[in-house]
Amino acid sequence: MSDTPAEPSEAPDFDDMTRDIAEVPAVEVIVTVAVNLMSAAAVKLGLTEEGEKHKDLDEARKLVHALAGLLDASATEISSFHAAPLRDGLKSLQLAFREASIVPDEPGQGPGEKYTGPVYG
Repeated sequence: MSDTPAEPSEAPDFDDMTRDIAEVPAVEVIVTVAVNLMSAAAVKLGLTEEGEKHKDLDEARKLVHALAGLLDASATEISSFHAAPLRDGLKSLQLAFREASIVPDEPGQGPGEKYTGPVYG
């Protein structure tokens, strides 16, 4: 392993990265983050092909709660065109969490229900 600094061509170009993010509309950033949270939550809920291998309900709870908070905070900033499918996905994840839990949360106490209200199957 060499102690020499990375070649300039290997280093990230922060000016290009800043310029790229500056061109992305806020709604697109919010939706992208929401989709990433949804995907991570699905993995932690064991809803992927590998299922149980990555299942971790404690981690899933955090991700679903963060997703609900993001959607609640951004509801007036993104159109219903974007918000509706994200809310549907959130509800599906909340229901999946409820089904996966050995000891179910009380209604209104599940992940994200602070923002969405109780979720029933």
